[in-house]
Amino acid sequence: MPPKAPEPAAPLTPAMFHVLLALAGDDLHGYAILKEVDLRTAGEVKLSTGTLYGIIKRLLNDGLIIERRERPSAHDDERRRYYRLTPKGREVAATEAERLEKVVALARSRHLLKRAQPA
Repeated sequence: MPPKAPEPAAPLTPAMFHVLLALAGDDLHGYAILKEVDLRTAGEVKLSTGTLYGIIKRLLNDGLIIERRERPSAHDDERRRYYRLTPKGREVAATEAERLEKVVALARSRHLLKRAQPA
């Protein structure tokens, strides 16, 4: 039997998944995460700061992200906290992406979506 994919303590919400996706590219501070989610979703997902920091707390507790100790630049605002995706976080995000890919394939098979266009 293949090993079971890692799961956080409870299912990922769409907002949590978007935060993990934002951190899959670079280490980011809170405001940069908000901007990245807004940019990547063309404004369809808007996170308030309160929602974001609740998500960050949960992801830290679940071991899906860590707070970086080092600063990217000596000139960076020392109040900013940067976050990094952990290997477990990357695996959980990848598992969720694969799950969503299967859901989209099913929707296409039921003619709910058009076939994917080549990039």
